[in-house]
Amino acid sequence: MFRAVSEDSPGPKWAALFNEYWPAYRRWWSREGLSGRPTYRESLTALRTHMPEIVPLYEELCELVGGGDSQARFLSYYCPPRYLAGCSQAIWPGEEPLLVRNYDYDVTAFDAVLLKTRWQGRGVMGMADGLFGLVDGMNDAGLAVSLTFGGRRAVGEGFGVPLILRYILQTCETAEEAGRVLERVPCHMSYNVTVLDARRRYLTAYLAPDRPTVLSHAAVATNHQDRVEWQSHARLTATVERERFLLHRLTLHPETPEKFIASFLRPPLYSVAFGEGFGTLYTAAYRPKAGQMDVMWPGSDWRKSFDHFEEGVMDIVYPMNARV
Repeated sequence: MFRAVSEDSPGPKWAALFNEYWPAYRRWWSREGLSGRPTYRESLTALRTHMPEIVPLYEELCELVGGGDSQARFLSYYCPPRYLAGCSQAIWPGEEPLLVRNYDYDVTAFDAVLLKTRWQGRGVMGMADGLFGLVDGMNDAGLAVSLTFGGRRAVGEGFGVPLILRYILQTCETAEEAGRVLERVPCHMSYNVTVLDARRRYLTAYLAPDRPTVLSHAAVATNHQDRVEWQSHARLTATVERERFLLHRLTLHPETPEKFIASFLRPPLYSVAFGEGFGTLYTAAYRPKAGQMDVMWPGSDWRKSFDHFEEGVMDIVYPMNARV
């Protein structure tokens, strides 16, 4: 079940969601032992060093859920356990700024919460991860961001990328500003982050824990960076085939945004590999100039905007009897 939740300031709605999800997240966070995760002091120091603007927000969220050590370390997103996803994303080649993405992930390890907030006075809406981070989203300045896994095994010291996306949307207004953040904030694994602003300026950043971030003008990102480095993952997720399909669509004669979006709801972009943890859980289309987004599934559509965001639920049934 997907939920659309709107709460301007951190409050009882967010706290209730966090408390509902916390037992599962605590098991995940501590699966290698809590001693394997950074301490609270190390986590806070990293936040103050790399994302000082959101430290007051972080502290407010920690207090809201009781101020416990484990919750605070988890909410910092600093050096989390490794996790993998699939995903495809691309920018429509027409005049309207439009970012479309498929989120391919494990149906049993997903918040399924579309969250709209005005934390620190900045309007943000997007798909939550850990209730603080985001796997994609947009802010009221007309900036949209989305992530895909980068297809590399390396793990290092840095933040989980969903918090980096949250930080971008809380503090940036343009693709250029977002690019500077992506260049300097360390990420604990390899990810591709595509950014699009209301003036249709865009970039894709290739993040990695063991080499400098590369900023590109790529309009397409799947699950590798400049080349395939993890062959078995590439075969399982068909990253090269999906990239070629999207690049081919970008070179075709101009098509309507509706047709471009519809292509994400069909193979090869739409994945039914739910048993392997890489099924397409949703498709999202962000229109940053209009302040509007659509969350879609085959046969269902949620349209949300900053001006019209109705709370509610959407029950989605996936193949192989998996459901959210």
